[in-house]
Amino acid sequence: MTSTPSSPGGHTRAEILSQPACWWECFQVLDENGQFEQICGRFPGRTDWLFVGCGTSYYIALAAAASWTKLTGLRARAVPASEVLLFPSLILSGPEPCQPVLISRSGQTSEILKAAEYLELKENVRTLAVSCATHQPLEEISAATLYLVPADEQSTVMTRSFTSMLLGLQALAAVYGQQASFAEALRKLPAMAQAVLDPLPSRIQQFVQAHDFADYAFLAQGPLFGLANEAMLKVKEMSCSYAQAFHTLEFRHGPKAIVSADTLITFLLSETGFEAEREVLQEVKGLGGTTVVVTNAADAATQRAADFLVELHLDLPEFARLAAYALTGQLLGYFTGLKKGFDTDRPRNLSRVVILNDKD
Repeated sequence: MTSTPSSPGGHTRAEILSQPACWWECFQVLDENGQFEQICGRFPGRTDWLFVGCGTSYYIALAAAASWTKLTGLRARAVPASEVLLFPSLILSGPEPCQPVLISRSGQTSEILKAAEYLELKENVRTLAVSCATHQPLEEISAATLYLVPADEQSTVMTRSFTSMLLGLQALAAVYGQQASFAEALRKLPAMAQAVLDPLPSRIQQFVQAHDFADYAFLAQGPLFGLANEAMLKVKEMSCSYAQAFHTLEFRHGPKAIVSADTLITFLLSETGFEAEREVLQEVKGLGGTTVVVTNAADAATQRAADFLVELHLDLPEFARLAAYALTGQLLGYFTGLKKGFDTDRPRNLSRVVILNDKD
């Protein structure tokens, strides 16, 4: 299949396929302008980091918080912006102020702006913004901004902006935590991920064309849980399909009732929890489920239990591979949307930026 930016879904396809090149360009820009060092100098000393976003940006926050804890040894957690606005006493409680990181592709999302204003003006806490756009309201409110401008998109649905902002935050964590080898590993990812991405579109398109599913579930643990949620959202946004995300081992505790040949269950298998997560995969397969598996390297048991297998084969630390796990879910949502007759560039009921009325 070929698509052009002017055809339905053309921008989405181009943005998905551009990701390795986009990541490389982002790293080049960030290294040239010294943003990491400037930000680390601007926000020293905090021991509790809070990553905040809405929708896809919240799922970036989940993965970024896990990465921050791993790479810096500091406490980090993720919350939706709405929690900061509606239940600030639950989010900001603690003996010391947290360090908020506010994530927004456009820098215009109403709830993020309101959260920034609340933190900066009422709580007197300096915030770090992360965005793919310049000259936008969020940067005017926040004390500093990490810019991933090459990753901005024309599509409503976030794809390369998701992976690029995640990688930007991981690279910042590597500098903040003085993890030079991890920072170097991230710079190797674009070339390695290109080899993963090249065969994927045709494989996933063929799989989607050969099957019809009523429901979708995405399972992962640890740093990959945010990626599972993002894959769930891509399928919902681009194909208007019913999709859910669960921690892999939690799937046993009730959710496995949905297992059937009509439900596609995607496993993002970690390295750290591989054996325990694989057992759930085998259990689901034994119940008659249809499975997609994304993992760095599959053993024979995993190969037998997977109806569709994506092996990354990335010779990188586990946390440096996270962005590559996003590719399968993005393409699954894209091709499912096209099959159902949707323009994935402009999903129904959605806008590129959620801007609320003042009365809201």
